[in-house]
Amino acid sequence: MRIFYSIVLLTLFLFSGELHALPTKIIIRVKAKDAKFIGTGIGGAAVIVRDNISGSILSRGVTAGGSGDTKILMQTSIVRYQPQTDSTTAKFVATIDVNEPTLVDVEVQAPLSRRGAAVKGTTQVWVIPGKDILGDGIIIELPGLILDILSPYTHQSLSKESFKNGAFVFRVNLVMLCGCPISKGGVWDADDFEVKAYLKKEGKLIGNYELNKIDVVNLYEGRLPLLEKGSYELTVSAFQKRGNNAGVDRINFTVQ
Repeated sequence: MRIFYSIVLLTLFLFSGELHALPTKIIIRVKAKDAKFIGTGIGGAAVIVRDNISGSILSRGVTAGGSGDTKILMQTSIVRYQPQTDSTTAKFVATIDVNEPTLVDVEVQAPLSRRGAAVKGTTQVWVIPGKDILGDGIIIELPGLILDILSPYTHQSLSKESFKNGAFVFRVNLVMLCGCPISKGGVWDADDFEVKAYLKKEGKLIGNYELNKIDVVNLYEGRLPLLEKGSYELTVSAFQKRGNNAGVDRINFTVQ
């Protein structure tokens, strides 16, 4: 009889309280809109998983791995349940201990290595004890482009000699949010992008200028006319017409 009661008490103990919590895994991935996954090559994506009620952080980390297969992601029609990822595709695996169904908030920010272009994305998901979310996992898509003004550089002082043949050639670098390249006739075709500059002098808009793709991958160039002495602000924007992605960079420079 004592053995019977001992078994009953042990069973009640095992199936009560915190001991019933089960570690549950969730794969979280971040994908650039109209492009590939954000992984190690561009600094990864920061991931935070919070309890929706308490706000407490249940897991946090950074996605790591490759950007995925271009042919599968960009050149193949996706059918239901067809995997978009493989074992090398960038991900973060969150392990959460829950003892009952729990609604969590998943927040991501990327790309980490290009903070000026980084954007946030969020979603919510119910976590059921012991029911792992694996495979492609939870995919959060982020819009945007990474645009960097290369020339003139920040606070550069341009002399009159900088304006050869009456113009200063300025240059920007443009890539997808995952770091994927933009080229003429490429998977991300340069003809699909409109790149434009806005020039201000001492806070007043004084001109708009178009930039054109040059033969070097990712690079666009424009021409500024001979400018008077003073302080200037240059803002360059890029817009992908079919993908509805946008990116912006802004610098200040002076003319002597």
